[in-house]
Amino acid sequence: MPDVTPVVFIVDPDASSRESVEEQILCAGLRPQCFGTAAEFLHRPRLAVPSCLVLDVSLPDVGGLELQARVAAESNEMPIIFFTVCQDVATTVRAMKAGAFEFLTKPSDMHRLSSVVHNAVERSRMTLAREAEVHTLRERLWSLTPRERQVLTLVASGRMNKQVGGELGISEITVKAHRGKVMRKMQAASLAQLINMAGRLRLAVPLRRDTTVTEDVLAELVVSTRVPTASVLDAGRRR
Repeated sequence: MPDVTPVVFIVDPDASSRESVEEQILCAGLRPQCFGTAAEFLHRPRLAVPSCLVLDVSLPDVGGLELQARVAAESNEMPIIFFTVCQDVATTVRAMKAGAFEFLTKPSDMHRLSSVVHNAVERSRMTLAREAEVHTLRERLWSLTPRERQVLTLVASGRMNKQVGGELGISEITVKAHRGKVMRKMQAASLAQLINMAGRLRLAVPLRRDTTVTEDVLAELVVSTRVPTASVLDAGRRR
């Protein structure tokens, strides 16, 4: 079984500081990985486990704030904790505005570091769990035909069965049949749960009353779920 112990990445050019933080992380029961430069960190193997980054502002190759921006653009499941001798207010404000989890100063906040790291790792764990759930919902969404996606979108947008039938030009009985298939494929135990799923997939958008959910409109909705439009429509044509 792969090691799923949370990882704490430490990027600090000061070897003695890295060792101190590493020892603190080991005592906390987590798995540290140390780097002396931003380049070393950026070339690390990617791990699908909860993690956080303990980062110094001053690095020899790339500034800590720039590395923060790169990490944020790459993923949102890795909280960043600045741990540095820098006490410049402007730098602290920039880091926090850019989404830093915390900004601690060496060495005074060493004892607080463990608590902050545990909180950051827990946030990472929750983010990864949400992303895994959404990925599962997207896979279920791909199994729907275009008609079923139309029904799902309209139902999630607050339409009653009769209204859905009127907009799609089908009978209310047919709408109920499609809705039943949608609930089975999406593995929704209730209509409320189905609407919640659609909301998480950003399908529950308010449509104008004069909007007809055609394949063109459907394609617009597909974008927000990152589902390839062609594959969804082709699947519908093969039904």
